[in-house]
Amino acid sequence: MNTKPTIPVTLTILLNQFLLKVLAGKADGTRITGIAIDNRLVQTGNLFVAMKGGSADGHDFIQDAIQRGAAAVVGDQTISGLPVPYIQVENSRQALSWLAAAFHGYPGRKLTVIGVTGTDGKTTTCNLLYQILLAAGLKAGLISTVNAVIGDEILDTGFHVTTPDAPEVQSYLARMVAAGLTHVVLETTSHGWAQYRVDACEFDIGVITNITHEHLDQHGSFENYLAAKARLFQSLEKTSPKPQGNPRLSVLNRDDSSYETLSRIAPEPQVCYGLNTSADIRADSIRYSPQGIRFEAVSKANASAKWGTFRVPVNSPLVGEFNVSNCLAALTAAVCGLGLDPDIAANGVGAMPGVPGRMERIELGQPFTAIVDFAHTPNALRVAIQTVRKMTNKKVIVIFGSAGLRDREKRRMMAEVAAELADVSILTAEDPRSESLDLILEEMATGARSRGGKEEKTFWRIPDRGEAIRFGLRLAGQGDIVMACGKGHEQSMCFETTEYPWDDRIAMRAALSELMGVAGPRMPYLPTQVKQ
Repeated sequence: MNTKPTIPVTLTILLNQFLLKVLAGKADGTRITGIAIDNRLVQTGNLFVAMKGGSADGHDFIQDAIQRGAAAVVGDQTISGLPVPYIQVENSRQALSWLAAAFHGYPGRKLTVIGVTGTDGKTTTCNLLYQILLAAGLKAGLISTVNAVIGDEILDTGFHVTTPDAPEVQSYLARMVAAGLTHVVLETTSHGWAQYRVDACEFDIGVITNITHEHLDQHGSFENYLAAKARLFQSLEKTSPKPQGNPRLSVLNRDDSSYETLSRIAPEPQVCYGLNTSADIRADSIRYSPQGIRFEAVSKANASAKWGTFRVPVNSPLVGEFNVSNCLAALTAAVCGLGLDPDIAANGVGAMPGVPGRMERIELGQPFTAIVDFAHTPNALRVAIQTVRKMTNKKVIVIFGSAGLRDREKRRMMAEVAAELADVSILTAEDPRSESLDLILEEMATGARSRGGKEEKTFWRIPDRGEAIRFGLRLAGQGDIVMACGKGHEQSMCFETTEYPWDDRIAMRAALSELMGVAGPRMPYLPTQVKQ
């Protein structure tokens, strides 16, 4: 579907409703055919937005962008003498979001936009909300770190992405408007907020899942990480008036440690959900089984007249206490934010079969349970292991790694969690990038030993992830659970600067087929295989 504007876009049009300060330069009638942030991808007539990155500064490539056909340039440095218009702003990365939105005619203003953020559970909560909207008969879209769903079209959002870059997000929103959609659920990460990728999305409802130890290497401190997440709620006050109305609701997790801080930061109206009896919307009569979860969603007796008092049964094929929380978050946003019927919301929750790579079972007739999960933080790994513990009284074998060039403290913490809760831990590769995999595994092994782990008795180091999965399956007996964590839905693994095609689900099927002597896929290649 073409999302090019139907009327010519000029520099004047892009800056007409620009909310940020322009330090120098004047808009004129220069025609703009698109927006580019990579000088190598500039096409004739593009606006090139120069931004400083981690390893390069886009301002150094302005001349190249112009030679490739850039019609105008936006940056945040003082520059003169260019042969094309140059607009200087205070922060070109933040400006990019508003310029991309303007190029597409501010599509967020034509949609009801629900944003979901948090450390764990974002993708699941987004998919639950999406299913609820469909159950209510609404024309809804979805943008997550797994994919974008626009009607019958499903688009991969790429390798190792957090929130897509601003031009992509606005393009997806524009395609949704063109397709006649009215609502969108948008997963937003801390990186996305810190880098202003979703600033111009015009959110109506903000939802938090939880905030735990993650990405502190990127944000510097837990306080900075929380502040990045909080920007979703702060943005609600800046959302433009919309013809369809503005719910403007902050949906907070009453059980999470972030609640006290966010309840002071987030604008009113607020609603909180959780297992806590003081939550506005809580779960009662919870029952867990390997087949899923069942509970009743109950509103407070003194609930707001806007959504009234209700008690509805919720049945979901998802497993674990953390998914009770995810289901509550989605139901709360739908009922309290959009005014949907609680029974319809519960039906939508029950209609979601699962999210790829989230507690996904791999079955090839083996006498034990094999699971692939995305758990890649200490808290997520803890919750995942605790969840599968309720599914068996036999051994739990967990296979996981910790990424290179990311939060080093997490390596020790994840190994500690596994040593405490799992029967067997297998430490392996997970995107080592340019770091030494052996050193990463040593840091993890130190964490395992600190919690009583015995190498080659309760934990092993196996650098090649494919061989680690094979080994874990060979250790499994009747009724055991083998769980590969950390990659989930992801489609690649990074060694040095190369992304090798990799999918834990394919790897698990390959290893199971070898073990069971049945037909199956081949084990994907990783460079560590040559060391075996």
